[in-house]
Amino acid sequence: MKKILLVVLVLFLGISTLGFSKDKVITKGKFVVGLDDTFAPMGFKDEKGNIVGFDIDLAKEAAKRMNLNVEFKPTEWSGIIFALKGGNIDVIWNGLTITANRKKQINFTKPYLANRQSIVILNKNNIKSKQDLKNKIIGLQLGSSADTAVMSDSIYKNLKNIKKYDSNIEALLDLEAGRIDAVVVDEIVARYYIAKKEKRENKKIYKVLNDDFGREEYGVGVRKGDKEFLDLLNKALDEMKKDGTTAKISKKWFGEDIVLK
Repeated sequence: MKKILLVVLVLFLGISTLGFSKDKVITKGKFVVGLDDTFAPMGFKDEKGNIVGFDIDLAKEAAKRMNLNVEFKPTEWSGIIFALKGGNIDVIWNGLTITANRKKQINFTKPYLANRQSIVILNKNNIKSKQDLKNKIIGLQLGSSADTAVMSDSIYKNLKNIKKYDSNIEALLDLEAGRIDAVVVDEIVARYYIAKKEKRENKKIYKVLNDDFGREEYGVGVRKGDKEFLDLLNKALDEMKKDGTTAKISKKWFGEDIVLK
C-alpha cells in the first residue's frame, strides 16, 4: 500500500510541476533577439561592429528588469518568423509591424511605436503623390510590412516593377543611383537614414512624400506558447514607460519622445 501511495504521490508531483512549469525562455535565463542588423535606428551595427539602436537599448533594459540575459542574433528578415517559431530566436525586436497575418502566427507585446509606410523619392524628382507612381519602379525590403502594404494597394497593378532588396539601405542606394524611382520604407527608418546621410554630405538628396501606404504600430514578436515570458516582458515595458526610461531612450535616438503611451 505504501509503495502504491508513493507512486501516486510521485506522479502527482510530476504532473503538478509540469502544470506550473515556466516558459523555456525564462528557464534558460536569457532570451535571444532576432533582428535585421541594417535596420537603423532600431537595430544595426555601428562603425566598430557592435549592435546598437533604439530597440537594442529597450531590450537590454527590459532584460535587466526581468532578471534575464539577452543575446542579439542577426537574422534574414524574410525568414525571421520561421526562425522564431523554430526556436532559433526567442523574440523579434526590430521595428516589427503588428499585422493580422502575423498575429495568426505569433503573439505581440503591447504596441510601443507608431509608424507609416512612407514613400521616399529623390529631391529632384517630380513625383508628388502615390498616384504618380503609376508606371514607375519602386524598391522595398523583401518580407517587410512595406512589401505587404504595396501588394495590398490598388496602385500595385499599375506599377512598372517592384524591386525587392535584402535591406532598406540597398534600396535607398539604388534610388540615389537612379535605378528605381521610389522606395517604400518605414518612415522612422527613412528619416533617420536621410538626416544622417544629408548631414554628412551637406546637401539635400531625398524627399518624403505626404502620401503613404498605410499607418501601423510596432510590437515585439513572441512565440505563441511563451505566455509567461510575454506577460513578464509586457510588465517590464509598462514599468519603463511609467518611470520615464523609454522616453529617455527615445530622445537619445529620435531627439524626442515618440513612444506610444
